[in-house]
Amino acid sequence: MKEKSTMLSMPENDRPYEKCLLFGPEKLQDEELLAIILRTGTVGSNVLEISRAILNRARGAAGLLAIHQLSVNELMEIPGVGQVKAIQIRCLSELCKRLASLKGREGEELNSPERIAACYMEKLRHEPQENIILLLLDKKNHLLGEQCVSRGTVDASVITPREILIEALKIQAVNLILLHNHPSGNPSPSREDICLTERIRQAAEMIGLHLIDHIVIGDQAYYSFVENGMLNQ
Repeated sequence: MKEKSTMLSMPENDRPYEKCLLFGPEKLQDEELLAIILRTGTVGSNVLEISRAILNRARGAAGLLAIHQLSVNELMEIPGVGQVKAIQIRCLSELCKRLASLKGREGEELNSPERIAACYMEKLRHEPQENIILLLLDKKNHLLGEQCVSRGTVDASVITPREILIEALKIQAVNLILLHNHPSGNPSPSREDICLTERIRQAAEMIGLHLIDHIVIGDQAYYSFVENGMLNQ
């Protein structure tokens, strides 16, 4: 019977731990970084082989996108990946998204569509369904909070201005930004997006709040209603 494959069973020059110590993590390949996190292999497959199999399972393109795209159940279909490793990878994905979001906001106001899109791109562009997020800001556009107000298809008949304005009034926000993703990767707004934006803008103005933009996130692209003259001020 073959022994369980571990880092120590590999030739020393091929061990990601040793390479990291000698050259730094920036010199490691994607599968080597993932192998360090997963730590061990299984009977018949060392941890590097399992890491390569994971990275090759991304939908549409091989590589690190696999950690965002694959669910726990999909990961567990890969030989050598059990529930523990699958959960580790999903948690790694979430950490990556949160770090990207925090880095984007650090020390700066959310005062331009490009800046806002950069802050939320990694959080939203991998989502398999549409999510709509409400950003709540003070009069200087400092972020006071955010709320996910809908998951699934953006539908103006389901998302009501009332629930959005209640969230804004709770924390005394002055300015509002709508933000949502298109899983297709194309950020161009739909008819429903346009209708929803106008309804919320009108309702906000009636109580002294301001919808200052609606930003649609695609795959490494975004659409700003303000930049495209689609939001009446």
